[in-house]
Amino acid sequence: MSDLSSGPPSPEEFQKHITEFMRQHFPNVASPFAPKPEVDSTPKSPTEKKDPGQFEFDKKPRDIKEYLDRFVIRQDEAKKVLGVAMCDHYHQVRLAREGKEQPNYTKQNIILIGPTGVGKTYLIRSVADLIGVPFVKGDATKFSETGYVGGDVEDLVRELVRKADGDIHRAQYGIIYIDEIDKLASASDSRGRDVSGRGVQTNLLKLMEETEVPARSQNDLAGQMQAMFDLQRGRKGGNTINTKHILFIVSGAFDGLEKVVKRRSREAAIGFTHRADDGKEGAALDAVQTRDFIEFGFEPEFIGRLPVRVVCHPLSVDDLFQVLKSSEGSIIHQYEQTLGAYGIEAMFEEDALRRIAELAFEEQTGARGLMTVCERVLRDFKYELPSTAVKRFVVTRALVDNPQAELKKLLQEHEREERTVLRQLVHDYGNKFEELHGLRLRFSETAADLIAVEALAAQKPVREYCAVKFKDFQFGLKLINQNNGQTEFIIDDAVVGTPDNSLSNWVVASYRNKAEASG
Repeated sequence: MSDLSSGPPSPEEFQKHITEFMRQHFPNVASPFAPKPEVDSTPKSPTEKKDPGQFEFDKKPRDIKEYLDRFVIRQDEAKKVLGVAMCDHYHQVRLAREGKEQPNYTKQNIILIGPTGVGKTYLIRSVADLIGVPFVKGDATKFSETGYVGGDVEDLVRELVRKADGDIHRAQYGIIYIDEIDKLASASDSRGRDVSGRGVQTNLLKLMEETEVPARSQNDLAGQMQAMFDLQRGRKGGNTINTKHILFIVSGAFDGLEKVVKRRSREAAIGFTHRADDGKEGAALDAVQTRDFIEFGFEPEFIGRLPVRVVCHPLSVDDLFQVLKSSEGSIIHQYEQTLGAYGIEAMFEEDALRRIAELAFEEQTGARGLMTVCERVLRDFKYELPSTAVKRFVVTRALVDNPQAELKKLLQEHEREERTVLRQLVHDYGNKFEELHGLRLRFSETAADLIAVEALAAQKPVREYCAVKFKDFQFGLKLINQNNGQTEFIIDDAVVGTPDNSLSNWVVASYRNKAEASG
C-alpha cells in the first residue's frame, strides 16, 4: 500500500484500495470500480437461447401421488389433494413463463393440518424434489417471539435464491413452507387480539399474494454497501424477488381445532341426525371450514389466502410398522448406513420392526418416535461394536425389549452368532433375489456356510459378496425359465465352488431339453 500520510491518494489509488477491501471482506458484493465483464455480441443460434425464466412441468396428479407413496405411508387423501394443487399451480407457472398466463387465476396456497410426526414436512420436501424447485422451511414461532415480522419472513424468500444457486428467476417459483403456523392464532378465550400473531399474519398476506422483496436485506451490511454503490452508479434499486408464483404452504398441529369443528357441527345438526365424525381420532378435521379457522384465532383475510386444506391423520402401530418396512426414507436405512461405516451389518427381523413401531406409538410423536426408540435400543450397540470383532448381528424382538442383555450375549458368543447371522444373510440374499426377479435361489445349509467362510476371508459383506459371485444368475436363470418354466434353483456346494460353470451347464441343458421336447 502507498503511504497515505503523505497526502490524499490519487483517484487510481483510491479505486485500487476500495477494490481490494471489497475483495477481502465482501467477496459476493461487486466493487463499483471493478472492470465490467466483456459482453459477447456474437449472435446465438435459436437452440442456444434459453429464457432464464423457462420452466418445464409435465406431471399429473397421479404421478405426484405415486411418487409420494414411495416415501410417506398412508395420508392417501392428503397426497391426492396435494397432487391436484401442485399440478394446478405449476401448470399455471409454466403458462405464465410462456406468456399465456390466466389473468384471473387464484394461487392455491396450502394449509396442512395434522399432529407431529405424520409426514407433513416430508410430503412437501419430497414433492419439491420431484418437481425440481427450490424449497425453504421456516418456523412461525420465531416470528411471534421476536416481534420483528417482515424481515424474518422476507429472509425466507431470499433463502429461496440461495437454494436456487443465485438464480432469482428459478427462486420465484419455489416453495416456502412455514411450520407451527397454528401458534400465530389468537387464543379463543383471551381478551383482545394477539397483536404479535396478528401482525405476522398481516405481513404474510403481502407475500402470499404478490409483492417485490429486495434480494438483499436492509439489515445486511454487504447489502447496504451494494445499495450505496448502485446509487453511485445511477441505478435505481437492486434486484427484487417477485412472490406472485412462489407457493406458500403452512402447517401445524392445530390442537383444539377439532373441538371447534365438532361444536359447529353439533350446532348445525340440531333437529337432524347428523354426526360430526365417524369416531376416529382427527376425523372431524376433514370437515373443517373457514369459519372454524377464524374462531380458532386466524384473521379472515389470512385464512382466505390458503384455499387448499390438507388433513394428515395420526399414524397407527401398523402405519409406523409400514414406515419402517416399506418407506424408501425408513430410519432403518440410516442405521444400516451408520453401522455400515464401521463395517458392521445389521439385519432387522419383521417382529423387531413391529416391536419398534409399538414402542414408538407410545411416544405419541408419530414417525419421530421411531428415531427415539431406535436410538434408545441401538445406542450401546453403536458405541460398543465398532471396537470389537463383531461385524454382523440380527435385531430381534428380544433385542428391542432388552438391548443390554442381548448386547452382552452378543459380545460373549459373537463367533457362534456371527456364523448364524452370515447364513441368515445368505438366505436373505436369496429372498431378495426372488423379490427382484421372481426366481428363487434355495441355498443348502452347507452352501450358506461355505459362502459365509468365503465372505469372511475376502473381508466383504455377505450381501455384496453374493451380488458379485452370482452377478450373472439373473440373466441366465431367466433364459432357463423361458425355456422350461423353472422358477426355483438349488444352490449347493458345487454351485458355490464354480458358479459360472454351473450356470452355463444349466442354461445349455435347458436349451437341449427344449429342443428335445419340440422335436
